[in-house]
Amino acid sequence: MTISTLPPERNLPISPMRYDPRFQVETKADNFDLASVFRLVRRRMIMITAVTVMLTVPAAIMIVGSKPTYQAWARLIVHQPLATSLGADTSHSDLLDAKSETERLQSRSIAERVVRELRLDVRPEFNPALRKLSLIDRIRTKLRGLFDSEKPTSPDQHNIEPVIPEYYRALGVWNEDKSDVIQISFTATDPELAAAVPNRLISIYLDERKYSSSGRLDSAQEWIRRRITEQQVRADIAREAARNYQESMDVVSREDAQEERIKSIIEVTGREGKIEESRLEVKATISTLEGSDNASVAAENIAVPDNIATKQRDLRAQEQDLARLLQTYDGNAEAVVDMRGKIQESRADLDLATKQYLQTMRAKLGALDHEAKAIQSILAEAHEKRTRDAMVQTELTRLQRIAENEQTALDKLEDQRRDLAAKAMLPGAELEVLSPASVPLTPQGRGRLFYLVGALLAAISAAVTAAFVIEMWDRTVRSFDQIAGMARMIPAGLIPSLSRWENSKTMFEHMPVPMFDEAIRSVVLSLKQSNGGKLPNSIVVTSAHSGEGKSLVARSLAIELAAAAIPVLLVDGDLRRGKLNSFFRSGLVHGLNEFLTGQADIRDIIYRHPSGIDFIPSGKFSLQRRTRSNGLAEIIEMAGAAGQIVIFDSAPVLASTDTVHLTALAERTLAVVRWGKTSRRAVEFSLQQMKSSRNSEIVVAINNVNPKGHALYNFSDSELFSKSLMKYYRFKA
Repeated sequence: MTISTLPPERNLPISPMRYDPRFQVETKADNFDLASVFRLVRRRMIMITAVTVMLTVPAAIMIVGSKPTYQAWARLIVHQPLATSLGADTSHSDLLDAKSETERLQSRSIAERVVRELRLDVRPEFNPALRKLSLIDRIRTKLRGLFDSEKPTSPDQHNIEPVIPEYYRALGVWNEDKSDVIQISFTATDPELAAAVPNRLISIYLDERKYSSSGRLDSAQEWIRRRITEQQVRADIAREAARNYQESMDVVSREDAQEERIKSIIEVTGREGKIEESRLEVKATISTLEGSDNASVAAENIAVPDNIATKQRDLRAQEQDLARLLQTYDGNAEAVVDMRGKIQESRADLDLATKQYLQTMRAKLGALDHEAKAIQSILAEAHEKRTRDAMVQTELTRLQRIAENEQTALDKLEDQRRDLAAKAMLPGAELEVLSPASVPLTPQGRGRLFYLVGALLAAISAAVTAAFVIEMWDRTVRSFDQIAGMARMIPAGLIPSLSRWENSKTMFEHMPVPMFDEAIRSVVLSLKQSNGGKLPNSIVVTSAHSGEGKSLVARSLAIELAAAAIPVLLVDGDLRRGKLNSFFRSGLVHGLNEFLTGQADIRDIIYRHPSGIDFIPSGKFSLQRRTRSNGLAEIIEMAGAAGQIVIFDSAPVLASTDTVHLTALAERTLAVVRWGKTSRRAVEFSLQQMKSSRNSEIVVAINNVNPKGHALYNFSDSELFSKSLMKYYRFKA
């Protein structure tokens, strides 16, 4: 805002004080620090409070209306029956699978028994059919009935189907990894019920486990009995087949008979060997005797009978005697001749005996051959019988092995039947309850106050977050620092907002509003400075959109100039929605519309107010063709000739082309921007629309500024509404 202490003379030359945008204070954006956060919270306090209340009240109603809940715990370990592990491997654990038992604890059958035995279906906490419908549920039901042709049926109070999900939501059964401990919890508004459910769940689990095991064992025993009967039949058939085969094949099963048979085979084999040796000896003797020309010489090289051996000795003795005789006598001696005769006779006898022995050997060889064939026949028959006996014994052994296998399978089935009978006498599982569920003394959670405080803090956080988001998305104009970069813009000051009571006055009664009056004077001085130190003869007051306070600024300027004894002509140039006549109450029938269409003269549309302001109302809007196309220029010339400053309260520049035409005729244009409503984009676009050779620079005033809110920003012009200046103007919050 530009402040000047110069007197408001109309034609005072103050060209050295001409405004230059280059000397504007540098823009100060809100830095993200504690001071900025504090200022943001203060200027958005109403919104933050409203959002906090909107979020806190429903949460508080729900928290206050909620009943305290109690949670009871039970911890246990599930073991196999101790008797089942007797005689087993010591490395085998007697613990059951904790995860599978956890799932068994949450089975549907156990849940139904708990619900029925503890009568959870008669409690509204677990039976939705017993609860009263909330307002939202009743509205939802009615809306559903409008679109659904079928009439909704009321829930059955005795049906436990809707109770089961509520029971599971309140129940907690879990097993931590690397631990065999199963934990059971239950949450309810009744502490005794919260403790009763886990304990009753454990007892029902044992019953269900026992019934389940008994049923499984009964079915298994029935199955094993059928298997035993079938296996007994197969074992009997196998034994009967082995016995029949043994009897039919006359299998010798005694070990003594088997040994006798083997011994006879060995003896026959021995006899065969001896016969073969004798045959070889006889063949050698025969071969020796047959291969020699001199039987007596051949007999000397083989074993011969005693008679032949005697004859051989006699022949050798005679030959020795002949040799001695030849040493004494000559070959013709009688003794020598006699001895030679005897030797001839002995040799003849020896040859004859040898030939007879050869015949004997040949006969013996024939006998041995015949005996060898008989022995071979006996041995072959014995071997064949032994082979047959071995094959029969092998088949018998196979049949006996089959019978033994069938009997072994029968024995195993009998063992299994005995095991099942023993297991039927044992419980399904053994429980080690580490800590049974006890009645909780305090409700679950931290209490209502804690949740109320938490809800309040969460609501405040959400409200502050929403305030930050809104602040980030805020693209409205709140300071000249935000539009300082726009070309052809001259800041004219910040105009504070008026209260509803102050704005309802006719603006002509004595109503001192110091800050507002100073702001209007600042706008007048800015118009002077931008016009070379003198007030412009014609001023167009416009805005980008409607509702931004241009009419208030226009009539305030007129009142300010009239109070300074400067002749003023105020023209309501908004030909469609002009409302200045409601303040001046001129009572004129015609206005600017009638003048431009030629239905009224200039003298018929001017109202002279007692304050010294000449006023031209907008008149009635008409779609007739305007016969005075230069009527606005005529009004400007007439006012200049009368020494008046004409102020046009025109239509929004983005809504009417008349405003663009009027800004080209007027000497100065004052664009009014509403604080916190007009966007920067609208301001920039409206300035471009009003661009002309005459209006090279446009004066901009920010209207309806909230002093307390603007002081909470970090803009350079926020100091205009500091606490010290508020006290100076005696501003009352």
